[in-house]
Amino acid sequence: MFLFLSFPVLLLSVVTPSCSETKACEDAQKTCSVITCGIPVTNGTPGRDARDGPKGEKGEPGQGLRGLQGPPGKLGPPGNTGAPGIPGPRGQKGDRGDNSVAEAKLANLERQLQSLRAELDHMKKLQAFSLGKMSGKKLFVTNGERMPFSKVKALCAGLQATVAAPKNAEENKAIQDVAKDTAFLGITDEAIEGQFMYVTGGRLTYSNWKKDEPNDHGSGEDCVILLSNGLWNDISCTASFIAVCEFPA
Repeated sequence: MFLFLSFPVLLLSVVTPSCSETKACEDAQKTCSVITCGIPVTNGTPGRDARDGPKGEKGEPGQGLRGLQGPPGKLGPPGNTGAPGIPGPRGQKGDRGDNSVAEAKLANLERQLQSLRAELDHMKKLQAFSLGKMSGKKLFVTNGERMPFSKVKALCAGLQATVAAPKNAEENKAIQDVAKDTAFLGITDEAIEGQFMYVTGGRLTYSNWKKDEPNDHGSGEDCVILLSNGLWNDISCTASFIAVCEFPA
């Protein structure tokens, strides 16, 4: 029993002197197996994880073929609107458009205008029978209103007519029949006192004055009226009498 327990000690004492020098012993331990040296071996604890070293410099491109281009990246945000560019040169004049539609409309308007003119002429003829009377180449009409001489002139001018002024007894009777009351005549001596003339110009070629007329009573009678009996009298132009206009027939 004693002999068996002392065997390991003896074995260790035999191995130890063979490694008297430190370096020689280390070399021996590197080559010594566990079974040969009789030294028990256990696994050690894991070592610390290593850290990534600094990034190296970019190497030279390889000699092989270049790889395929990768897919495009994501679309970036839109940029700011740039300044407008310089206007381009003016283009050539285009072809003339089709005027057929406009010409058709114009022709239609002209037809309508002609129709309206014909209707107006017809209305004038009807008016001549109801409000006016023909005498020779003149048509005398009235609206039956009383007004000062200035308004009578304006009324007739607006109708493209003149104030009725008889040039003979027949026209004098026609005006008398149309007015059926005292009416202004287109005759005055406003330009030269005592010299009565037509408002359209020219001296009188016919007159039918009442006895002792014209007398310029009160020095203000510059207009002429046709009395209901067909005689004439001078009167103030500011008084109001029937308006009678004449149209060339």
